[in-house]
Amino acid sequence: MKLLLHACCAPCSVYCVKVLREEGIEPTLFWYNPNIHPYIEYKTRRDTLIEFANMQNLNYVIQDEYGLDNFCKNVINNLDSRCVMYCYPVRLRKLFEYAKANGYDAVSTTLLYSIYQKHDVIKKIMEDLSKEFGIEFVYRDFRVGFREGQDEARNLGLYMQKYCGCIFSEEDRYLDKISKDKIRFSDN
Repeated sequence: MKLLLHACCAPCSVYCVKVLREEGIEPTLFWYNPNIHPYIEYKTRRDTLIEFANMQNLNYVIQDEYGLDNFCKNVINNLDSRCVMYCYPVRLRKLFEYAKANGYDAVSTTLLYSIYQKHDVIKKIMEDLSKEFGIEFVYRDFRVGFREGQDEARNLGLYMQKYCGCIFSEEDRYLDKISKDKIRFSDN
């Protein structure tokens, strides 16, 4: 099986690669994540994925497209649905397009690893694209190894990001803290 594995980042790739290799599948990592912002975060995640691939003797493909303008144009009218309506579909479609054009017979994604992603939505998009492109979608619920993968990523010294990727997800990570700070300061 020639499998192309969409990789959102190195830490999410660790467990997925381990499981696939245990099954006798040698994945090629595929980087296409124009939703990650700001640029320094994009670059750090991309470079860390390359570092991880080299450490693990993995082949990889980098589709280097920092897409802040396109991202903003496509999500601004519905920020609450940005993942479902833009981030997942645009990245996963590019995965299938590249796989089809380059002779891969199967694909998967590390997005199925994160306990923070909309797993069922990702699975459905992948199933639909699989039918459209005639390429096998190798489904695994990688979430069972989330903690194990995170621990191993730390042991490898990989950069561990603090938010999903887009600038709005970075804001989300602070909203709870901001609310708590407002309550704390209003009591004084």
